[in-house]
Amino acid sequence: MSRFLKTPLTAAVCSSPLTRRLASTNAFWDCRLSAVPSVVARCPRPGVDKGPISLVEAGLIEQLADLGWQVNFDGHHQFEEVNALADPPIGKLKNPRLVSRVTESVAKVVGGHAKNGELPVTLGGDHSLAMGTISGTLEQYPDACVVWIDAHADINTVETTDSGNIHGMPVSFLLGIGTSVPEFAWVKPLLKADRLVYIGLRDVDAGEKRILKEHNIKAFSMHEVDKYGIGKVVEMALDHVNPKRDRPIHLSFDVDALDPSVAPSTGTPVRGGLTFREGHYICEEIWATGLLVALDLMEVNPSLADPASVQQTVTIGCSLVRSALGETLL
Repeated sequence: MSRFLKTPLTAAVCSSPLTRRLASTNAFWDCRLSAVPSVVARCPRPGVDKGPISLVEAGLIEQLADLGWQVNFDGHHQFEEVNALADPPIGKLKNPRLVSRVTESVAKVVGGHAKNGELPVTLGGDHSLAMGTISGTLEQYPDACVVWIDAHADINTVETTDSGNIHGMPVSFLLGIGTSVPEFAWVKPLLKADRLVYIGLRDVDAGEKRILKEHNIKAFSMHEVDKYGIGKVVEMALDHVNPKRDRPIHLSFDVDALDPSVAPSTGTPVRGGLTFREGHYICEEIWATGLLVALDLMEVNPSLADPASVQQTVTIGCSLVRSALGETLL
């Protein structure tokens, strides 16, 4: 059982545009599902907005109900008022107003669920959404720590970004690193460097490496996973951000942390990633702490692979969420 969530437990899933609303189920725990958009940054990866609906259509809600969660699905927040076509770049930053408005709205949705003692589960979608989800979590749990599972650090600043894609920058905004951008003034630098830990990194820009070192941010690359094993890495990661095991945990999981042979249908796959079991072990161990207060599952993109690979990735996405919400092997 969670130390921070109310009973019956409520999980709030924030996801990309969905075409239908699903009724609540009746179970012991309460899982709040609220859909939010995933296309929040311009990038050459169309289709990422279809990931969350694929997870829902694959039966995720019913699967959580089978685990004992009462699932309340709020429906789909489309944010039609945001016009991406009228959003010129600011310097290198692409679609900055769109990203800001959507992620701010996501922060309010996630924060509202957190205040109600519910567990927000955000399905994405572009990982820039984490700017909103983590902001929402920290408004309610200011001492929360973040476990970020990813092949990429997503910590570029205005100064270090080459592409201008904000999906590679959310962590810098959350930490308050780099030149401020007025459009993102709503993002409060509530995340502290010693409350953030990475697992699975293997494709990190030179500027990001400097940032990690300068700010003494703990990161376990795939080198450490290979060297110590995933069990020891998770233990060391939690020892760093949550040494007394008393802080709320926000788990932000990008499926490209997994090896492409495991999860091929994602926008920026990088060879040499986590195995199926390593990814699930992380989720299982975070749940076992009893400290999980929010979960992100990002970057499932059904448009980038053959049907079998898409099905494989969606199935794994669902199983990662189940593992993070209490499913065990025995």
